Amino acid sequence: MKDFIPLFPLKMVVFPEENLNLHIFEPRYKQLIRECEQNGTTFGVPAFIDNKIMDFGTELRLLSIDKRYDNGELDVKTQGIGIFKIEEFYRNTPNKLYSGADIERLEDTHQGDEALYELIRESITELFVALNIKNNLEIDHTEFKTYNIAHHVGFTIEQEYKFLCLPTEKARQEFMLDHMKKLIPVVREMERLKKRAQLNGHFKKLIPPT
Repeated sequence: MKDFIPLFPLKMVVFPEENLNLHIFEPRYKQLIRECEQNGTTFGVPAFIDNKIMDFGTELRLLSIDKRYDNGELDVKTQGIGIFKIEEFYRNTPNKLYSGADIERLEDTHQGDEALYELIRESITELFVALNIKNNLEIDHTEFKTYNIAHHVGFTIEQEYKFLCLPTEKARQEFMLDHMKKLIPVVREMERLKKRAQLNGHFKKLIPPT
């Protein structure tokens, strides 16, 4: 289904179901949020990578305006609701300050492979142990999806964008597992080298040969 939505490009990737807090200070985005509040409309956040607006992004709905400043700035809460592809980009939307686009909302397969979920859970635990980080991620309940942890597995922004473009949950599972398989040995080696570097600064009791 093609539709027009206003755009709010960001130098980050936003995922469906992600809760995103934003501080709104530019006039064009104050106008955008005001219209979303008044009309119950949504807006799109395409990733802005290498000084370029990418073709895929996430549609967001406004949940609440938590604070209104005297100068018109806003603190808002939003939530991702789905993926879109830009069909036609309009840098200047008629009679508006913000840019916009005709988009195609993309269908997504959210059903994953439970065996792959288990491997992801094990890999997350392994990664966090290697990093000496307490694992506070909720990855054991039945509603767990790869989107929920995509910001926590060491993806670059380019990898997050590739991940966003994948059309099925199983493809995202496989992409994440492949990434973790390559990342964990690197993290372990870095931690080993860090410990060696720390030990090199200590006094050592050496027993000479007789």
